[in-house]
Amino acid sequence: MTSTVPNAVEHADERQLPPITMFGPDFPYAYDDFLAHPAGLGQIPATEHGAEVAVIGGGLSGIVAAYELMKMGLKPVVYEADQIGGRLRTVGFDGPDTEGLTAEMGAMRFPPSSTALQHYIDLAGLETRPFPNPLAEATPSTVVDLKGESHYAETVDDLPQVYRDVAEAWNKCLEEGADFSDMNRALRERDVPRIREIWAKLVEKLDNQTFYGFLCDSEAFKSFRHREIFGQVGFGTGGWDTDFPNSILEILRVVYTEADDHHRGIVGGSQQLPLRLWEREPEKIVHWPYGTSLKSLHVDGAPRPAVTRLHRTANNRITVTDADGDIRTYQAAIFTAQSWMLLSKIACDDSLFPIDHWTAIERTHYMESSKLFVPVDRPFWLDKAVDDKGNPTGRDVMSMTLTDRMTRGTYLLDDGPDKPAVICLSYTWCDDSLKWLPLSANERMEVMLKSLGEIYPKVDIRKHIIGSPVTVSWENEPYFMGAFKANLPGHYRYQRRLFTHFMQDRLAEDKRGIFLAGDDISWTAGWAEGAIQTALNAVWGVMHHFGGETDAANPGPGDVYDEIAPVELPED
Repeated sequence: MTSTVPNAVEHADERQLPPITMFGPDFPYAYDDFLAHPAGLGQIPATEHGAEVAVIGGGLSGIVAAYELMKMGLKPVVYEADQIGGRLRTVGFDGPDTEGLTAEMGAMRFPPSSTALQHYIDLAGLETRPFPNPLAEATPSTVVDLKGESHYAETVDDLPQVYRDVAEAWNKCLEEGADFSDMNRALRERDVPRIREIWAKLVEKLDNQTFYGFLCDSEAFKSFRHREIFGQVGFGTGGWDTDFPNSILEILRVVYTEADDHHRGIVGGSQQLPLRLWEREPEKIVHWPYGTSLKSLHVDGAPRPAVTRLHRTANNRITVTDADGDIRTYQAAIFTAQSWMLLSKIACDDSLFPIDHWTAIERTHYMESSKLFVPVDRPFWLDKAVDDKGNPTGRDVMSMTLTDRMTRGTYLLDDGPDKPAVICLSYTWCDDSLKWLPLSANERMEVMLKSLGEIYPKVDIRKHIIGSPVTVSWENEPYFMGAFKANLPGHYRYQRRLFTHFMQDRLAEDKRGIFLAGDDISWTAGWAEGAIQTALNAVWGVMHHFGGETDAANPGPGDVYDEIAPVELPED
């Protein structure tokens, strides 16, 4: 739920300070400045130009890494088991009247604090617009329905006092338990020493603490009723009770960097971003002729198929076998798919990674997630409701809905009045998501329509549906096994091993050459920004592996690593 009290600093101060970005707190490096610098990301020796590098996984992280390596003069060979985009997956609907309508099966909302992501959105020429989260400025109205009681709100002030009490309790909890104001200011000012000082203390103090335990330890959340409402309604995008078992450090990273606020959606669908980068011809490129794209570097303009085996061969090279039986050997490779693929779908040699990294990969914990969308004839929810006597109530007939019923979150997505539109009937997580796993799209739709009918008894949603529903359960997707990683208490050390893997001078020579990147490897899983940041780490790692270097005026993440390295907790 959107907060009703100042977060971190007074409003007057906020106007004078720079905006929040996803700058840390674990690794406070300015990826946005690195990307924007005219010197570029670095260069490799001319003798290495044209050398092939395997990029395993064609999601956003893989495509960004491949795009930047191509610009340096290397030849990325992308392997993709499913489709370009990964969890940036946009689908259409069946039906003659649904042309142009799309559903975001994966990532659908992006915070302005994702400044490295915005660099590529701008590069691809894409537009964004506000996403209709609960109580957001772009959301006409929100209904909070808990325990059979519904509350209609256009702003948070329209909700009962208990909801404002819960929002205030959350702010107090953050302030008292996580130095929120100090960290907010430090992140805005990019005050690296202060960020590191605050975060080091919190990592040591809170690594073993759950989100729920953090709430319970706060005087502000002594009321179970307040914790219950907070879990069901939450803040920003809605309820967060499915995150209660996870490490509180995961949550602090999100709220510190405003990753859960002011979201925007990509007009036409998020999958356009990796697809456009796949086809984009960079203005500045080394070795390759002008007009070269990732697509043009691949036979028939398509990635190689799924990887089935990874192993090391002579001279510590990385050898890749794909689903067509093709075997190729590379001096370097970047693995960007979900890390569990290395334990299940891909046959791997133990020698690929140090044993501690294998342990970290095995301990990766995934969040389940499901969505269900239907196309409708128009945004009928903007019609004005009337009472039993036919008198206008001044309310919308239907609203963005947060509830403890089966749907949990319902989002209303339109492109203007009198045009066909889309309803995300249900967006659920973890246990709520697993309940729908055996059901077909139509069976899920019937359950959700019944649930929403209890909240809106006068609204006939069914009569507006103009096509078949589409659905996804990410835990059932064969190349994903879940929506994204979420660390449990005690997992900080594992995450640090994975994130810092790109610094390979610290590894034995026979463990170098393959670089981890992607959502799993980032500190902020579930956010595209983290996938991009780890892609850029891997690009620096590959460049360094080939004997290249960055411009002195634009040092890369590996060049300044020792100054800003993530907190290292004792292993004993």
